[in-house]
Amino acid sequence: MWTLFSKGLGMLPFIPVDNGREDRPVPCRSVLIGLQDVERAASRLVGVIRPTPTVASDSISRLAGRPVLFKPEHLQRTGSFKLRGAYNRVASVAESQPGVEVVAASAGNHAQGVALASTLCGLASLIFMPANAPLPKVEATRQYGARVELTGDTVDDCIDAARAYAAERGAVHVPPFDDPEVIAGQGTVGLELAAEAPEAEVVVVPVGGGGLISGIATALAHRSPATRVVGVEAAGAPSMRAALDAGAPVRLDRLHTMADGIALRSVSELTLAHVRAYVDDVVVVDEEEISRALLLLLERSKWVVEPAGAVGLAAVLAGRVAGRGPAAVVLSGGNVDPVLLTRLIDHGLSAAGRYLILRVVLDDRPGSLAALTAEVAALGLNVLAVEHHRSGARVAVDEVEVLLTLETRDPAHRQDVVARLRAAGYRAEPSTSGG
Repeated sequence: MWTLFSKGLGMLPFIPVDNGREDRPVPCRSVLIGLQDVERAASRLVGVIRPTPTVASDSISRLAGRPVLFKPEHLQRTGSFKLRGAYNRVASVAESQPGVEVVAASAGNHAQGVALASTLCGLASLIFMPANAPLPKVEATRQYGARVELTGDTVDDCIDAARAYAAERGAVHVPPFDDPEVIAGQGTVGLELAAEAPEAEVVVVPVGGGGLISGIATALAHRSPATRVVGVEAAGAPSMRAALDAGAPVRLDRLHTMADGIALRSVSELTLAHVRAYVDDVVVVDEEEISRALLLLLERSKWVVEPAGAVGLAAVLAGRVAGRGPAAVVLSGGNVDPVLLTRLIDHGLSAAGRYLILRVVLDDRPGSLAALTAEVAALGLNVLAVEHHRSGARVAVDEVEVLLTLETRDPAHRQDVVARLRAAGYRAEPSTSGG
């Protein structure tokens, strides 16, 4: 049963919420979903979604200094959790309006979820995607049965286009997060976490528009009220954090993050209301922290997780999630362009201190480069690449610039290499192109 929260005038009303936590005011007129809505969605999803059992990671737990469990929704059908909410909404539409067209907007994950859900329910679908959407996501959306129209630069532009199309053509718009049935579908992740990870002290959830964390937090508030819920945003797209600080949705002027799946200019009043009612904290992580988490998941767990899906682990590793007890981290998606993945791995290796691009200025005379490489060999370093520049470099006429890409163990090792080469008389400095 949904609960109506009335918008207060002046000071916010103090409205009780039966969630096992301290009551919190909700600053908007919103209908919050309840446990029955999530349970109804779970019934609809039987036989549709793929089981993603929560698993523990000993190696990552040691690095984090606390038990870490993963909810691997990147292994879900369509590569993300989005099918849950999309199917719950589309199935409801198919029951009430058979034959109607479905329209949605997304950078990729919601697009694929709506496309597959519509096909499974026998409905035609049109998806608006940003003009710069990764080609694999565009093609996957088409292969799931949807028509795709590329428009605008951001998901927000696409949402405007989808709403306009629905109004003109009588189609049903399926929002990526601002819908009670979508939120209820995402909340089935919370039901599963309550059953699969009852020992979790905290559940850590990526936040874009807020639909996933709204659903999960609602389910846990009823099924596991002692479990804290912490949301994580990219520092370059903190729309929920901004809304919480302002007390109302705020439209960000600029988005700058590799985590395109959670790069939203604004959350909705509906998701903000759920977060204020049920979520304990929302924190942010930077690009290097996201890169390191993505690389760690690839190396230790052999999982390809997109940047948006890795922000929860990034927050745990960075110490942004309070407590020492078990943390259940939702890996929300794994749809990443292979071309982008190579760049992300490179960025992650640099952020983790695993290689060093070193700029060394040498006298332009025979034997100088050989002496440098001999010194590097004496330090036991593996050379990945060597670039030797005379023209175009910031050096004197009798000098040359050498860029060495060296394999290192960690940031401390990188600093030690620079210090030892300088001690040997070399003019060495880390290159800005090496992170």
